[in-house]
Amino acid sequence: MSIILSTPKVDELSSAAEALKRWQLDEGALQLHSGDLGWHSQNGAEATAGAIRMWSCDGEVLAIGLLDGPGLVRLAVAPDRREDAALAHRLAADLDDPAGGVRAGDDAIVEARGAELLTQLLLKRGWERDEPWTTFHRTLSEPVEGSGPRVETIEPDRAEVWVAVHWSAFRGSVCTDADRHRTVGRWLTMAGGPFYGDARSLAVFDENDDAVAVAAVWSAGPGRPGLLEPMGVHHGHRGRYYGTAVTLAAAAALRDLGSSSAGVCVESSNAGAMATYASAGFTPSAEVTDLRRGPR
Repeated sequence: MSIILSTPKVDELSSAAEALKRWQLDEGALQLHSGDLGWHSQNGAEATAGAIRMWSCDGEVLAIGLLDGPGLVRLAVAPDRREDAALAHRLAADLDDPAGGVRAGDDAIVEARGAELLTQLLLKRGWERDEPWTTFHRTLSEPVEGSGPRVETIEPDRAEVWVAVHWSAFRGSVCTDADRHRTVGRWLTMAGGPFYGDARSLAVFDENDDAVAVAAVWSAGPGRPGLLEPMGVHHGHRGRYYGTAVTLAAAAALRDLGSSSAGVCVESSNAGAMATYASAGFTPSAEVTDLRRGPR
């Protein structure tokens, strides 16, 4: 078969997202999700399209990669094509070639969860296993227990509230006016983009009505696994249950959107996040590793 590698145009983003939605499964490793495209869309629709690589044959999309930062390719392969030798060899060749248009430079990391044949081919080419990650799932067949603190679904006019907590959670530094203006603008770009119709941004508030934890959730459609990404607690409010509270709220929101389960993947070395997801009723799967290729 003749496999074609392409970069979609902006008006083809929906077809990439729909393929990723179809490929989501409740069991197994959590591969690239349509919500990952949604979170990346803070960069704008054109930049997001430019960061996507699609492998197709006879009009059928077989695999999708997202260039998610310097040297990082996050990959999803259609479930019924993961053992397709021709596809795996083509993917391995493209990923291994810095001049192939998939990745830039000699250093590279590939996230290819669930694509075992591709993983073995890359290992044979000299790639090495990188840091371990743990996927957590929670089934949503039953209602999710209440989280306790007040939860709000954040609309665009309240974007600054969500952004301030997210900044503190992931940067731990003071958010200047310039930082706030820029990050609110990125959030609004995401919320006005082609993927946000399947998403919700949530915030948990303490007894003083201050926002203390945030999360975003992304549905892949009714009966399919939804994604929780990201989740964070304000730097000054950690260790007070708020991470568990916002995770429960996220699971409940995904259930309301029709998701069959909620999934999230976290670095296995992040003990705090691991404990938070477990306390919110998420069950860990076996560890998975990215693959790293250094200069030759």
